[in-house]
Amino acid sequence: MPEITSSALTLILWAVIGYGLGAIPFGMVMTRLFGLGNLRQIGSGNIGATNVLRTGHKGAAALTLILDGGKGAAAVLLARAFAGDDAVQLAGLLAFVGHCFPVWLGFKGGKGVATFLGLWLALAWPVGIACCLTWLVVAALSRISSLSALVAAATSTFWAVGLGYGQELVLGALLTLLIFWRHRANIARLKAGTEPKIGQK
Repeated sequence: MPEITSSALTLILWAVIGYGLGAIPFGMVMTRLFGLGNLRQIGSGNIGATNVLRTGHKGAAALTLILDGGKGAAAVLLARAFAGDDAVQLAGLLAFVGHCFPVWLGFKGGKGVATFLGLWLALAWPVGIACCLTWLVVAALSRISSLSALVAAATSTFWAVGLGYGQELVLGALLTLLIFWRHRANIARLKAGTEPKIGQK
């Protein structure tokens, strides 16, 4: 039976750490903390900041956004401080996966937009800023959160290459595919013209 090398163990460790950080459901924590009820029974039932905003509590939504982005950033920054580049990208990817498929919630989590932006800001801040600005511009024009997320994700790999971060191209492509997969119901509603706008209950 082949031995597991120390480098493989390091990658496994950071995959677990990344997933564990990503799987913290801050949206549900915030709604409980502010006495807003069960987030699963509000709006779309999603655990992300957009659905928290549907409670009408902007503070809880803002905290959810910051913390969901922060856990993606934390996974990347911690791995960068204590391990190598492979561990950094793996921790970031697994933080995203943890948010979307948290074991504590039966693998039914959020759509990962804030975590996606947070890990990009930590991984390659120029790309992260470009993605955030893309989201803001599309949101200002359309007032549709899901469309903003899809455009930001779709352009992230172009931003990565254009800004000189081609080494993150594979990770960026995987994250983009996962964002689109998690938003497949939103894509159907966008096509049908029934997707709700930001702040709409």
